Amino acid sequence: MEYKETLKDVFGFDSFRGGQEKIISQVLLGQSALAVFPTGSGKSLCYQLPAVMLPGLTIVISPLIALMKDQVDFLLSRSIKVARLDSSLNAEETRDVFNEIRAGMLKLLYVAPERISNERFFAAIENVDISLMVIDEAHCISEWGHNFRPEYLKLSIAAKKLSVGSVLALTATATPSVVKDIRREFSIADESYVNTGFHRPNLFLAFSPTPARERMGVLIKKLSSSPAGPTIVYVTLQKEAEDVAERLVESGFEAKAYHAGMKSDVRSVIQDWFMESNDGIVVATIAFGMGIDKSNIRRVYHYNLPKTLENYSQEIGRAGRDGQPSHCEILGSGEDLIVLENFIYGDTPTGESIRALVAFILSQEEEFDVSTYHLSQQTDIRPLVLSTLLTYLELEGVIKFTSPFYSEYKFKYLESKRSILDSISGEPGEFLRNVLAQASDKKTWSYLKIDSAVEALRCDRNRIVKAFNYLEEKGQLEVTVTGLRQGMRLLNRTNVDELTERLVEKVARNEKGNMERTRQVVEMMNVESCKTQYVLRYFGEELDEPCGHCSFCSTNQTIPLEGIEREMTDEERVKMDTFLDERPIGFKSARENARFLCGIVSPSLTRSKATKDKLFGTLAKVPFNTILQSLE
Repeated sequence: MEYKETLKDVFGFDSFRGGQEKIISQVLLGQSALAVFPTGSGKSLCYQLPAVMLPGLTIVISPLIALMKDQVDFLLSRSIKVARLDSSLNAEETRDVFNEIRAGMLKLLYVAPERISNERFFAAIENVDISLMVIDEAHCISEWGHNFRPEYLKLSIAAKKLSVGSVLALTATATPSVVKDIRREFSIADESYVNTGFHRPNLFLAFSPTPARERMGVLIKKLSSSPAGPTIVYVTLQKEAEDVAERLVESGFEAKAYHAGMKSDVRSVIQDWFMESNDGIVVATIAFGMGIDKSNIRRVYHYNLPKTLENYSQEIGRAGRDGQPSHCEILGSGEDLIVLENFIYGDTPTGESIRALVAFILSQEEEFDVSTYHLSQQTDIRPLVLSTLLTYLELEGVIKFTSPFYSEYKFKYLESKRSILDSISGEPGEFLRNVLAQASDKKTWSYLKIDSAVEALRCDRNRIVKAFNYLEEKGQLEVTVTGLRQGMRLLNRTNVDELTERLVEKVARNEKGNMERTRQVVEMMNVESCKTQYVLRYFGEELDEPCGHCSFCSTNQTIPLEGIEREMTDEERVKMDTFLDERPIGFKSARENARFLCGIVSPSLTRSKATKDKLFGTLAKVPFNTILQSLE
C-alpha cells in the first residue's frame, strides 16, 4: 500500500503501532475519525503521514506550544514543509508563515485553538484548500471532560466554514461520555473510532499517602534509594514547585522547577535541559509534560494528589514510553484536597454575578460586542468561566457569536508611507490611502481604530483586515493588534430570572461534577482492590484479573487517605469572628466571604486590592465547604 511506503521512506518506520494504520486509512478515505491512544503511543503519526499524502493543507489545532515546537523540528528534519503560529513568534516570523500559507507551500500548520476564530487568521486561510483539520486534546470539547474549554465547541463550526475535507480528533484521556460528545460533534462513524486501551503493564503504580510535614523527607529518601533516571515530580502550586526543587538541590539532586508563571524562554531552557538529561528531576505543575516526547522517563512522583483520574492517567503516561519498567507513586494526602477543592469553588460564580451577566446581555442591541476582560471585571466572574457561560448562552439560542475582532491596529511603517502607496495603483491604492489617512501617526507607531475607519469609509471591515494582512506579508508594515472584542448577535430576549436560574443550575452541576472527579481520586486511593483495574474501569475498560504491577497487588494492602473532612478549631473560629466584625469587603454573600477567607482571588477582589488585606486567606487551610456552611 502507498501509505506503508510513505511510512518507511519519509518517517523511517517499518511498521505501525496499534491502532495507527486503521486511523490513517480512514483519514486517507476522507472520513472524520477519533483516536483515543494512551500518552506516548504515536497519535501524531496518525495525521503527519496523511498530511504528506493529502493534496491540501493539514491544520493541527493544539493548546501545547511545546508540542508544536518539538513536532515542527521533527518534521523539518524529515524535509516536510511545516510551520507553527503561536505567541512565541516575532512579527517577521509570523509574516513569513502567512506568506507560506498564501503560496501553498505548507503541508502542515500548527495553531492554538483560539486562533481559529481570530478574524485575521480566518481571513488568511478562508480560501486555502484544507484537506484535514486535526484537533489535539479533543476531550476539551466535552463539558463532561476534566478540561473543558469553550473555544473547542466552536471548532466544528469553523471546520464547516472552512470546508475542510475531514476532521481527526485525538486524545489520551476520554471517558465513555466524552467519547460520545466528540463523535457527535464531528459525525464520527463506528468504523472511524479507535480506542487502543489505557493499560500500561510496564508502569508500577505505588500509593504512599504522606502527611505534608513529612513529605519532603520521604521524597528525598525514595529518590535516593531507587535507581537514578529522568524524573518528574508533580505539585499543585507554583511556589511549591520552587520550594521542592530548592530542597532537592540542597540534598544533592540535579533538579529544576517548572511552572506557568515562568517566562516562556526560561521554560524552554528547562525543557531542553530535561530532554538531554539522563538523571535530571523536574518539579512541575501540570504545565509540564504536555507534548514532551521523552521516552526514558523512569519515575513520576505526585507530591500532591492529582486533580482527577484523567490528569493522573496523563501524567503517569509520560513515564516509560520506551517500554522499560518505570515507577509512578503518589505521595499526596487528604490535606491536598483543600487546595484542589478551592480551585473548583473559586471558579463557581455567585447567583448575583450570573444574574448581572444575563441582565447585561439581554439589555444589548441586536448586534453588539464585548471585551471579555472588562465584562469579567464588571460581573466578578473569572475570564475562563465567563467564556463558558457565554458559550452556554449560545447553546441556549440566546446569542450567537460573530467574529472576534480587535478594536485597534497598531502598526509601524517598514517602508515609507509614500513608497507603499506608490506601489499600489488604481482603486485599491486609493482605498489604502483613505484607510491610512484614518490612522493617528505617532513618533514610531501609528494607531487605527477599525470601527471608526469602517464607519468613515463606509466599507467592509474584512477588506481593511485583508489590506493589513497583505501589507504585513509584503514586509511593508509591522502590525500588532489590541483591544480584543467578541462580536455577538442577540437572538432571543428571554426572561432574565428564568435564564439566570438555568445557568445557575448548570454552574452548580459543573461544580458537583468537578468535585466528584476529585473525589474519585480519593476513592481510587482508598479502594481495597487492584488500583489499575479501578482506573481502567473509569475509562470504560475492563481488566479480567488484577494487574500484578500496583502496590495493592504487591502487598494486598491499602494505606487510606486521612484528614479529608474536619471542623474548624477554636483559633480558626476566632479568625472568622474577627473577619465578621471588621467586614473588610463589606456585606457580601456567604460564598464571596468564604472565597476571601480561603484566599481565593476573583476579579473584584483583585481590582479592589482586598487581596492585600491582612485577613485575606486567613483560613486557607480550612475546607471551603466548612467555612461556607458556617457562614450560612
